[in-house]
Parts: sequence; C-alpha cells; structure tokens
Amino acid sequence: MEKTFDLKIVASDKQFYSGPCEKLIIPAIDGSLGIMAGHESTVTTINSGELRFQVDGQWHKAAVSEGFVEIMPDYVILLVDTAELPEEIDIKRAKLAKERAEERLRQKQSMKEYYYSKAALARAMARLKVTQR
Repeated sequence: MEKTFDLKIVASDKQFYSGPCEKLIIPAIDGSLGIMAGHESTVTTINSGELRFQVDGQWHKAAVSEGFVEIMPDYVILLVDTAELPEEIDIKRAKLAKERAEERLRQKQSMKEYYYSKAALARAMARLKVTQR
C-alpha cells in the first residue's frame, strides 16, 4: 500500500470528501499540481477545472471551481466554491451555460462583467471536461 495523507475537500454547500488519499492532482493557478504524502508545505489558489484523487488505487475525478488549498506533509485541505462528481453534472445545462458565457464575452461589457463571464465559462468548461472521460 502506498503512503497516504488525509484529504478534505470542502465546497461551500457540503463536505465533498474526507479521508485518506494516495495521490491528488489539482488545477492550481499556475497549472496542474500533483501532490503525494510528504509534499512540501504550501498554500495556493485553485482555478476552475478537473480535480483527480486516488484512493485505494482507484482514481476519482470531480469538477471544482475557484478556491484555496493548504498542503502539508500529512494532510491537504481544499476549500472550493463548488465540487461535483461527473454523475452529478447536467451536461445539457453545462452546455447552455458555456454558450451563454461565450455570448456575454462577445458583447462589450465592463471589466467586472468580463471577469464574471470568464469565470462562468471556465466553470462550464470544467464541468463538461469531467463528464467527457
């Protein structure tokens, strides 16, 4: 059995996962970040994207939105706005959200609206990516 660390994934509306983890891959602000037991301590931000974690040799994936992660040698805590398993995602709704966000990005808008539209597009793309595998 591989070395494990304690993983807690907390979304704004629920505790998504809590338990042992062998490997974790997160969509960090500067690209994908792989984490194993004994990782160097750090805190970073999470982008919308696909999160993958390995438990008992089996990989699980989820779509996550923006948040933060605290990484310590023996535990990792992820705090994200949303976390969804592929089977929880309504593909039709995600496609419509992607189309709406793309349309809003084509329109002239304030910087605030532009960033909201980009965030909505990133969330929709992450949700669709997780359901396609």
